[in-house]
Amino acid sequence: MLKLEEAKWYVVQTYSGYENNVAANILKVVENNSLADLFHGVKIPTETFTEVKEGKRRTVERKLYQGYIFVKLVLTDDFYHMLRSIRGLVGFVGTSSSKPLPMDEKDVETFGVGVNSGLEISYGEGDLVEILVGPLQGSEGDVSEIDLDGGVVKVNVPMFGKKIPVELRLDDVSPIK
Repeated sequence: MLKLEEAKWYVVQTYSGYENNVAANILKVVENNSLADLFHGVKIPTETFTEVKEGKRRTVERKLYQGYIFVKLVLTDDFYHMLRSIRGLVGFVGTSSSKPLPMDEKDVETFGVGVNSGLEISYGEGDLVEILVGPLQGSEGDVSEIDLDGGVVKVNVPMFGKKIPVELRLDDVSPIK
């Protein structure tokens, strides 16, 4: 059986503006086909900056590489064909003889993929997560919904004998393995 240590980073090209949709659909493919043992995460590197528009300051988040996302996985032939069928996914960058090539380790560092920058999701709907911040810090719950476009995750946290839905930022929770 393949091990998660064999997972490599790959660059996936998407239609511009479809990055979040493709990332969410990759998570669904992993969940629906029980491929969690082959999947390590998906990342959409972003930068945050302050913009002044019409005299008002606001913080804006922008994707660093429009039309591209990064996935870390163990790529089998079946997994590859499942991913290729995702709407909005154009293909893998670095394809050689119809087999995608993983990123070099130096490129992983150069593009800021290996470090904790951007949007990285390593959990899906139904997964058990721990809340990392706020008054519910340390609480556990199951993911009921992920909104990559809005940058939020809904977690059902057991309280008072029932599950209470709580909306958090994507990086405010961590998967429990």
